[in-house]
Amino acid sequence: MKKIALLIILFNTAFLFAQKEVSGVVRDKSGNPLPGVNILEKGTTNGVSTNFEGGYLIKVKEGAILIFSYVGYTNVEKSSSNSKTDVILDENGGQVLNDVVIVGSRNTKRTVVNSAVPIDVISVKDVTTQSGKIEINQLLQYVAPSFNANKQSGSDGADHVDPASLRGLGPDQTLVLINGKRRHQSSLINLFGTRGRGNTGTDLNAIPATAIKRIEILRDGAAAQYGSDAIAGVINIVLNDNVDELTGSVTYGAFNTNAKGDFLDGTPNTKNFRLDQNGNGNTYGKNQSFDGGSVKVAANYGVAIGDKGGSANFTTEYINKNKTLRPAYDFRKGFGDASIQGFNLFGNLSLPVSEKTQFYAFGGRNYRDTDAYAFTRNGGERVVESVYPGGYTPRITSNIIDNSLAAGFRTKTASGWNIDLSNTYGKNLFHYYIKGTINASLEGKSPTEFDAGGHSLTQNTTNFDFSKNYDSVLSGLNLAFGAEYRTEKFTIFSGEEGSYATYDTNGRPITNPTTQSAPTIPNPDYDPTDPTSSPTISRPGGSQGFPGYSPSNTVDKSRTNLSLYTDAELDITESFLLSGAVRFENYSDFGSTLNGKLAARVKAGQHINFRGSVSTGFRAPSLAQIYYNLRFTNFNAGGATEVLLAPNNSPVTKAFGIQKLNEEKAVNASLGFTATFGDFTATVDGYYIKVKDRIVLTGYFDAKPLNLGVDKAQFFVNGVDTSTHGLDIVLAWKKKFGESLFSATLVGNINDMKIDNVKNGTLDEGTFFGKREKAFLLSSAPDNKFGLNLNYAKNKFDAGIAFTRFSKVVLVDYTDENDVYNPRLITDLTVGYQLTKNLKLSVGSNNLFNVYPTKQDETGNTEAGGYWDAVQMGFSGAYYYARLGFNF
Repeated sequence: MKKIALLIILFNTAFLFAQKEVSGVVRDKSGNPLPGVNILEKGTTNGVSTNFEGGYLIKVKEGAILIFSYVGYTNVEKSSSNSKTDVILDENGGQVLNDVVIVGSRNTKRTVVNSAVPIDVISVKDVTTQSGKIEINQLLQYVAPSFNANKQSGSDGADHVDPASLRGLGPDQTLVLINGKRRHQSSLINLFGTRGRGNTGTDLNAIPATAIKRIEILRDGAAAQYGSDAIAGVINIVLNDNVDELTGSVTYGAFNTNAKGDFLDGTPNTKNFRLDQNGNGNTYGKNQSFDGGSVKVAANYGVAIGDKGGSANFTTEYINKNKTLRPAYDFRKGFGDASIQGFNLFGNLSLPVSEKTQFYAFGGRNYRDTDAYAFTRNGGERVVESVYPGGYTPRITSNIIDNSLAAGFRTKTASGWNIDLSNTYGKNLFHYYIKGTINASLEGKSPTEFDAGGHSLTQNTTNFDFSKNYDSVLSGLNLAFGAEYRTEKFTIFSGEEGSYATYDTNGRPITNPTTQSAPTIPNPDYDPTDPTSSPTISRPGGSQGFPGYSPSNTVDKSRTNLSLYTDAELDITESFLLSGAVRFENYSDFGSTLNGKLAARVKAGQHINFRGSVSTGFRAPSLAQIYYNLRFTNFNAGGATEVLLAPNNSPVTKAFGIQKLNEEKAVNASLGFTATFGDFTATVDGYYIKVKDRIVLTGYFDAKPLNLGVDKAQFFVNGVDTSTHGLDIVLAWKKKFGESLFSATLVGNINDMKIDNVKNGTLDEGTFFGKREKAFLLSSAPDNKFGLNLNYAKNKFDAGIAFTRFSKVVLVDYTDENDVYNPRLITDLTVGYQLTKNLKLSVGSNNLFNVYPTKQDETGNTEAGGYWDAVQMGFSGAYYYARLGFNF
């Protein structure tokens, strides 16, 4: 690490050489100045960016050619023969691999092709107009090679906030930025489901797609550059800043209810699973051909402020999506996507306060009201039959609110230093309301709805960043350093008493479950010949489906973090780039870390670059992983079990020999190349990621000897070491023939994760992190995913077809048997027509041929009680949609 720091300091060695100065202003066709346009001296890495007024000044060699490039505009080449050169750029969606990027480098002239690390740049405007997907997670699932996300059912909070990941690592191992500033995470920690088990993560769906200009995905370890959570990579969301334009869309779509799948032996299954269920506690709806109907209305408008490049851009978005109902082994059960009603408001402000100083601010509010199925409770018990004859499915509903605001100043000093001072605040609030439920210990007197409490996470980050380009140092040096101070606060607040309490036969709450027994009822399955069978069973307390947080569960914990970093990029020659970074972080709750990174890029000719990197990284345990606790009922093939998830700092945790949580430690390495041949571009990158002390959720330990009033106990632990090898591939071609435009893109990811070590100490490995828990972890890293996107446009007509292949997934059910989901190929189709200058109609289908996951056996041992686990492309079938887009 000391060698890396010394190398960065030595980058300041410099020598000077004479150059010609060229200046000018870059505008769009309407005459508006374009800030941030990339200007490169052709055949070199020498470059600058335009200022707030679109102006630029660059020193070049005599006879040089200048290349002007900007996101969403066609590149322009100009001779430098005139010292004053103004340029007009035409909006035409230029090649994304030439876009200037914010993430991955603090060098203002770095592009995707000439960077030393793999970066995807995704134009959200292009993606949303060519797809019916209405949420960011689903958009990225089909266009980014190693991004994975899917809907879940019967997974508590994970039904409401989709877990998403890069390169098969955890959702909390990817850092999310907005306009280069750290985004707060969700307060939710995933306890069930098949992806993100035991992890927190950032809720990308809380950011309206209409507010986004582009998404940059850095597919490389970057903790040494950006801090904790960046083990797998970084997702940077760049907000819209266009002015004098009103754009938006109205989209409606629905799912086909004819659930088709194959049996494991390949036999086709064409049974129509549409249900006609009215009653049984919850109304599932009448027999219908379509469900999950969704409406999305979105609008974006920007206004210029003053005549020096100031702007304010605003987005509003409304989503109303109904549930889907899909097969379960018991047809009384509810299983399917949650319903969502959401409203988004986002803004992005830029205001010059002097010639070289800019004030900026951005942020927004996201509100969602969601409703999801919990695990079904069957009939047979007197208390259940009296309220819900035949059994019932409780519903977990929630109010989720995300608020964020970032503000700061950017300036450039007379000596060329770029200074950025900013503060970013964010808060996620997750409040549970349980409906269609009962508290079974209140026989005949139980309410059917409860306020179950919830949790929140608040984060405030202050950044002070410096950077400067030294054109005269060798072929160019960019030096950056800065500091960050962050505070985090995690809370759990309790619900109403009936949501968590167990009552005795007189209706009084049992205050000490270790000495006061819960009321019992006769066990209808009692077998006198079986010594393990009991003649009575307890009536569990709390709201069924999701127990409320009690006063004993409440948490109010905070911590602080201070980090210092320095990084540099040195173009030793026009063909050889070397970069390095060092970052020191100190956390108030577990101590300090020091991480470093080295990366290099070699130009092997005019068209091919080779690149590689090696780095160390870390991820601090989230406050939720340290302090989260809950007492809940777990349902599996053997029935109901009372479980205590104890916080890491509790005496119960220590009694089982579980150690204090520490940071996850990582080593990343990557090697790849980029190629550009006319209209064809390619990036291919191999990677290796070694993570030690990954934080996971254990299996269930026998808690009866401790007299805790529960059967089992569960914990968060630094439980396993993993290693991941993989390959990312992006091949893109775009060509215009007369008035026809053709494009083709192939994205692919090959991934192999292995569990190298289970750190169970003296505890039983099968209980600590057994076969089933291992399968959950490994299934979050699919073996491969490939997508081929073909697009055609001519005059007012455009069309696109996409093929996405998901690999096999293997899980382990409650009986320790493998559940194998075979590979599936999904086809998406869209067709668009420009009705008028301002209106465009698009129609299409996601999953056109109504492909479902492989049907499982008939034992009903999936995680959520449905026919399938939450794997591959989801379980709701074909989605058909129509969209009317507008632009004024």
